[in-house]
Amino acid sequence: MDRPELLVNFENYLSHLNRSKLTISQYDTDLVMFLQYVRAEKVDPVPSEELLREQTVSDMTARDLCEIDRDLIFRFLRYVSEERGNKPAARARKLSAIKMFFRYLTEVKEVLPANPAAAISAPKIDKRLPKYLSLDESRDLLEAVDGDDDSKYRERDYCIITLFLNCGMRLAELVGINLSDMDRSYTKLRVIGKGNKERIIYLNDASRDAILAYLAVRGQSEIKDKNALFISRLGKRVSRQTVQHIVYKYLARAGLDFRHLSVHKLRHTAATLMYREGHVDVRVLKEILGHEQLNTTQIYTHVSSEQMRSAMDQNPLAEMKGKKKK
Repeated sequence: MDRPELLVNFENYLSHLNRSKLTISQYDTDLVMFLQYVRAEKVDPVPSEELLREQTVSDMTARDLCEIDRDLIFRFLRYVSEERGNKPAARARKLSAIKMFFRYLTEVKEVLPANPAAAISAPKIDKRLPKYLSLDESRDLLEAVDGDDDSKYRERDYCIITLFLNCGMRLAELVGINLSDMDRSYTKLRVIGKGNKERIIYLNDASRDAILAYLAVRGQSEIKDKNALFISRLGKRVSRQTVQHIVYKYLARAGLDFRHLSVHKLRHTAATLMYREGHVDVRVLKEILGHEQLNTTQIYTHVSSEQMRSAMDQNPLAEMKGKKKK
């Protein structure tokens, strides 16, 4: 679908601010839906998905956007909640896109007199403990890959999951790794994280060994993207979808698919294991994970159920029991 010129210019502005391609893509999806809703609502207050998709927004101008007020934005947020099942986090992202778009139009482009979204607060997001694999489950996952003798890509897949579980990197960071990002001794590598921020990840023995074992079979012929570390069967840089498929495949092979874990949960696993089992300081963990704020990292400082049970057993009154009736 063609985008209105103002939206295209806004995305160029985001790129200038070094926002990631993923963020720009998500904002584009959210804003196109919002603009389609603006037009569809004039036909039906609760537009169907089909009616929404039918709306053309490429001709929308600043004059059209001037008609959008705070109440319309609230109606859109209610619509995506009730009709599309968007949870608070998804609604918060859509609101963030709308806010930034209108801020751009009022403060940068100066084509609108006021930002109708400025005073709208984001929905409260419930804080939940991250899902993760236990230490034994992590070992089971790695063994499931290592034991797959029929796979032509065993070394590659083992290396991918090893880096997830040991380094806690994001999916986009992993698929973006280049051979030139690693030093000659394979003791550290450079990754580009959120907001195009660069950081150095130091590699432990397991990660180094997995990389060297993979490079030994990676080859050079028929590789189109020769600098990419992880290569697909077509000789190109491995895609996010392929990596997701690899993780889901081996979670199932290890009998862990019932946990309904995503690729991102392997990052949670690495962080939790480093904190709980490795006793890594939370401030060091923040740098390893590439978090902007310490409070983002502190979600991994949750205590385990075993620790809570142990604490209850250590209560000095734990052994005191009442008399039983005879």
